Amino acid sequence: MENISLNVALLRRKVPNLTSAAKSVGLRPATVSNLCTGKIPVGRSEVRTIVALASLADCSLDELIIRGGKVEMIETGIKTLDVFAPLTKGGTVGLVARPGMGQLVIIAEVFYRLRKDGYKTMMLKPEGEHPEVDDLKEQFDVMDTDIEKVYEQIKANEQAKGIVFAADRSEVVNGEIFALQERLQKEGITSVTTFLLDLSGDSMDEELPYGPLETLWQFDIDLAARHMYPAVTPVSSTSTLLEDVYIDQTHFTVQQRARKLLRRYRELRSFVNVKGEASIPDSERQTYVRGERLEAYLTQPFFVAEEFTKQKGEFVHLKDALSDIQKIVDGATDTVKKDELHFIGKIQ
Repeated sequence: MENISLNVALLRRKVPNLTSAAKSVGLRPATVSNLCTGKIPVGRSEVRTIVALASLADCSLDELIIRGGKVEMIETGIKTLDVFAPLTKGGTVGLVARPGMGQLVIIAEVFYRLRKDGYKTMMLKPEGEHPEVDDLKEQFDVMDTDIEKVYEQIKANEQAKGIVFAADRSEVVNGEIFALQERLQKEGITSVTTFLLDLSGDSMDEELPYGPLETLWQFDIDLAARHMYPAVTPVSSTSTLLEDVYIDQTHFTVQQRARKLLRRYRELRSFVNVKGEASIPDSERQTYVRGERLEAYLTQPFFVAEEFTKQKGEFVHLKDALSDIQKIVDGATDTVKKDELHFIGKIQ
């Protein structure tokens, strides 16, 4: 298969309000979102969809479609993220969550880990009082409300291993983030990975809250309510890296099998909540047991939370996470108590 992908960065610059624009030409915003995140591979999309997107962006098909080249993954050591919705270096990740679901903890943890790995960490702080953001100060090399000063710091550190930059959705709505990204692109600065969060929580009610993204981390209220952190759901979180031309076959196969198992487990769990575990048909019990253990395994102790949880943070390499998940899906942990898989690193 030819290695092709959508030029998400170009689409983001050219069509800031993609939701309205997509609807105006008869495209479903969800379809466009899935194309941008790689959930629908470009090679399997309808020609008319790609043509319509090129028309919206006022560009040629050659400009809209990237051929060749491999997207680089940033490994965070966080199991759920690396396996199901990995970071694209130089891309944009959007966090979709309501307040209290752990998005700021995820930002703090990812930036802590990447900072230790040699990345420069920066944040455009929203104007006004945001005590919850102030608590993250120690994880950032630069935090400022002036986007011009943040730009100057990015320029000054462009030779670093990489730059990770966070901003609130309000800065996306007013167009400042798109303007900054376009400015950096024109100057050939491609090492900035952008994290967009939503302090208001409004993003959960919209189909494309940030416009096109390389990575989407969708938070789940049920996971958060049960303290299954990180509360990022593997079922609907995704990334362009998950297109099968970008990750190796083992990763792709394990990810697909695990997502299918978790999807069915969630359906069964809803049934159990009403009628009890005894109501699970014998034919589905194995699925329930394995889904329960996989969900427990995907929780993880964070370094930034050690003071509160009294548990040492854990870094799990992608190859170990994939191996462990394959064991769980294949039934090697069926006799292991689910609590023994809860908030651990890799399986010992």
